Parts: sequence; C-alpha cells; structure tokens
Amino acid sequence: MKRRKQLAALGINLLAWVLSLILLAPLLLILFNSFKTGREAAAMNLSLPAAPQWSNFALVIQKGKLGTTFLNSMLYSVSSVLLCTLLCTMAAYVLSRNRRRLHNFLYLFLVLGIAIPINYIPLIRVMQALKLMNTRIGIVLLYTATQIPFNIFLIHSFVSKISPEIDEAAVIDGASPAALFFRIVMPLMKPVLVTVMVLTFLNTWNEFVMPLYFLNSSDKWPMTLAVYNFFGMYFKDWNLVCADIVLTSAPVIIIYLLGQKYIVSGMTAGAVKG
Repeated sequence: MKRRKQLAALGINLLAWVLSLILLAPLLLILFNSFKTGREAAAMNLSLPAAPQWSNFALVIQKGKLGTTFLNSMLYSVSSVLLCTLLCTMAAYVLSRNRRRLHNFLYLFLVLGIAIPINYIPLIRVMQALKLMNTRIGIVLLYTATQIPFNIFLIHSFVSKISPEIDEAAVIDGASPAALFFRIVMPLMKPVLVTVMVLTFLNTWNEFVMPLYFLNSSDKWPMTLAVYNFFGMYFKDWNLVCADIVLTSAPVIIIYLLGQKYIVSGMTAGAVKG
C-alpha cells in the first residue's frame, strides 16, 4: 500500500513537471528570441542566442515609444489601484457592518457586476455625453468601475470575519469614524488589501480592449496598445516583437512576485463568505 502511494505521488509530480514545461515553453521562446538576431529569431526555436543582442531592447524603446507608454500604463494602473482600493474598502466595510435589507440589496447589486458583461456601445455613448472619451481620467474611471464588483466581493467577505467588538471598543475609547476605519480596521485588512491592489494592477496593466475603444490619441496609449502597434509595423522582426513583449510583461511579473505571499491568504479569506 505504501509503495502504491509513493508511485502515485511520483506519477503526479512527473505529470506536474511535464505540464509546467509545456506552459513555460512559450515564455522561454519569447525570452530567448528577444536576445537573438532577426535571422535567428525567424527559426522560432528554443535554442540559446549565439550572442545576446541587448540592442534589441534599446531599439524597441526608441521605435516603439515605450517610455511614454510606460508612464501612461503606470499612471492608469496606480490611479486605478488607489481609487479602487479606497472606494471598495469603504463600501465593503459599510455594507458588511450593516445587515439591513437595503445594504444586502446594494451588496448583491454591486457584486452582480462580476457576471454581467460590458456593453461597449452604450458605454461609449455615456463617455461621449460626459466628455470623457480620449481622456486619461476617463480611462482611469473605467478601469476602476469595472473592477469594483470583484474587489468588493473579496473585501466584504474578509471584513465579515473581523469582530464588531473591535469597532465598539474603539468607539468607547473615543475614536472618530475616520480614525476607526483608517487606524483600526484597515491595518487588519492588509492581506486582502494587498491582494486587491496586486490584482487591480495586473488587470489594469494587461487591459487591451478598453484603451483600444476609448483612447484615440497614440500619446495616451498604454503599453498593451504599443505592443499591438509595434507588431503591426515590425511583424517580420520577431526578435524585436519578443523584446517588446518582455519589456511590457516585466512590470507585471515584478509586481506579482512582490505581492504573491499575500494573494493566497487574501483570496482564501475573500472566497469564503463569513
């Protein structure tokens, strides 16, 4: 019996390694090709470059205008993270602490946005009426609005597990509502807040459709549209295309690695309704 369990565990580990290698193959292909010459990259194989071509990245930054698009992506992502985290935290806290029918209805109404798809035609009409088309503040508000439902769902479930007695003790000690929320409750929500911030940043940075529809000026494009535009101009130069993809993906990977230890605890706490 023990030998069977060991063989089963070995088989599962081997299967996991095979699947991991299959999933890593495209990533390694992009990474290796980004350091190759145009002729080497055209072969599209996993061989190492004969000599690393660091000039690919400098050329991509210059030709693809990645400096401007990087700043745009950072502006959109950081602004969305700050707005979404603050608004969702306050909303989830109020809805969690009040169990009346109105608050339950508002919570379900907001969370329903997770399942409802975005209808872009009416949304474009609304953006045009509000004079927010092709504006940076407009795209930031769109990013924030689309991620509010899921983030409220996560934070609401987490806050439900924080004892209301903590609130009562703080009020008895003379804490104001603002001090109660920002000094007492928010520090206790660190795992789920980091999870919300990381996921919001990743989703905003990787968004492609919204800026394509709502940003007409190339000087306001994020890096995802820069990659799309660069591929259209240099679709034959796979070494440059891969270098562009590596530069665009690097911030996302760094942010995920920095916040990954909080994501599991935050997602677990937010996935179970308290």
